[in-house]
This record gives sequence, structure tokens and C-alpha cells, in this order.
Amino acid sequence: MKLLRVGTAGAERPALLDRDGTLRDLSGIVPDIDGELLADASALARVRAAAETPGVLPALDATGLRIGPPLGRIGKIVCIGLNYHDHAAETGAAIPAEPILFFKAPDTVVGPDDTVLVPRGSRKTDWEVELAVVIGRTARYLGSAAEGLAHVAGYATAHDVSEREFQIERGGTWDKGKNCETFNPLGPWLVTADEVADPQALPLRLWVNGELKQNGTTAEQIFPVGEVVRYLSHFMTLYPGDIINTGTPAGVAMGQPEPKPYLKAGDVVELEVEGLGRQRQELKDA
Repeated sequence: MKLLRVGTAGAERPALLDRDGTLRDLSGIVPDIDGELLADASALARVRAAAETPGVLPALDATGLRIGPPLGRIGKIVCIGLNYHDHAAETGAAIPAEPILFFKAPDTVVGPDDTVLVPRGSRKTDWEVELAVVIGRTARYLGSAAEGLAHVAGYATAHDVSEREFQIERGGTWDKGKNCETFNPLGPWLVTADEVADPQALPLRLWVNGELKQNGTTAEQIFPVGEVVRYLSHFMTLYPGDIINTGTPAGVAMGQPEPKPYLKAGDVVELEVEGLGRQRQELKDA
């Protein structure tokens, strides 16, 4: 299923994109798309049954309708740094022996087509297309990558916007270059795991002002999805509604020759993960 949330920011309602591409209202079936829903097999079964029964879910007019983040009440966002062989190579970094972890606050999440704000004082705002993993079952001390995959509810396109000076040159951890407002556009859809045959075979692409900058595949991941979930479960409990941003392929501004083409107000970024939908953001000054 392709689950999404539509409407004004803070007042989104649950919806579904059916097999014919028609937007359907889910608000009569479930109150929201969130961790509580993803952990409830019977509720998901009701949604699936309604989607497959003609006339049950009313159609929505998509004209002018904002698409919000496809997940509400997000728990935590765990991010994996330097998780692609080609991205590590372009930045001159050694291949990590274990996943590099940092966090993004849930309040960085915006809709897939919402404005992204360039922080005040920023000189190095960068782009990163990523595969986002949404947890559907509580995960503690998992024993295998297969168990890790079994705890995934679905997948989404994410944009891990980053300010490299804040992240790398200002001391401390990476987090202050990752948590500026609007720095995690998500969606348009949460695609349930049963519709993603292999999360390690997904093309990812990103364009800036129409120019292709990133053109990679999740096959390049150093630590694949199932292993990432397993690994994280030994350091923290993962709950339904938590998100994992799994890293970005080569092609970021930081990895390009001087003068590096960092983002500025007026730029337009478009990105997609194949099968998970496309985003488009115009940048403005904060």
C-alpha cells in the first residue's frame, strides 16, 4: 500500500493512493498514519480490505491539496552516516567498521514539496537523497539481518538536508548541522514493506535546478537495511513509528571540486527513490 497524509501542516488527514493512482480518504477507517497504526495488524488489514473493495474509500480531489509527511507522531529519527561505498570515497573518508550514528529531531520533518530553509549564516547547505526505513514492530537485541527486515513496516523517500560547516567545522557532534528547521523532507508516500521486494535494489536520484547530481543505488550501501536495524537494536530500542535514514550515495556538493555548488535561496531540488515517490523543494532564506 501507498499510505500518505494530506492537508495543511499540523492538520493532515490519512489517505491512500490506490492502484489506479486515485487518492482515497482513509479518515473514516483510521485516525492517522502513525506508529500505532503500523503496529496494529488488524487495523492495517482493515485498511487493505477497504482499499481493495470498490466504493468503500471516497476519492479526494488532489488539485491544490498539500501532501504532508506520510507519518505522524514520529518517535525518533536515527541516521546512518557514510553508508555508501561511493559517498565515502568522494569525501575521502575511510569505510567505517561499524555504522556511524547521529540523530535528527522529529520537528525537522516537513512534507515532500514544502519549502526548505537555508539557515542564517549558512555557507554550506548540502543535499542528500536517502532511503528512509519506518519501523513497525518493537525491536530489541535482534539476532540477524533477517529479523531486522521483519521489523520494518515500510519505506519512504527522505532528503537529509545538511549544513556542512555546522556539521564538521564547528566542533562537537554532527547533529547541529543536521537539525535546522525543514531539514528532513519526507514522502510523499509510506510504501508498505510487502511492496518493496528488495530494499537493496532501489535507484536513488537527485537534481538541483534540473541538473542530475546524485544517481545511485541502495546496492552500494555498506550496511544494508536489515543489518542496520539489527545493529541499532543493540544500542537502543526501536519502536513503531521510528525512522531510520540509511545514508546517501555519491554526488553531494561536499564531494565536488571547488567552488563547491552548495545550495542557496532560489534553488530547486528534486529527488526520488524508485517506487517510493518524488519530492520537489524550493529553497528560501530562514
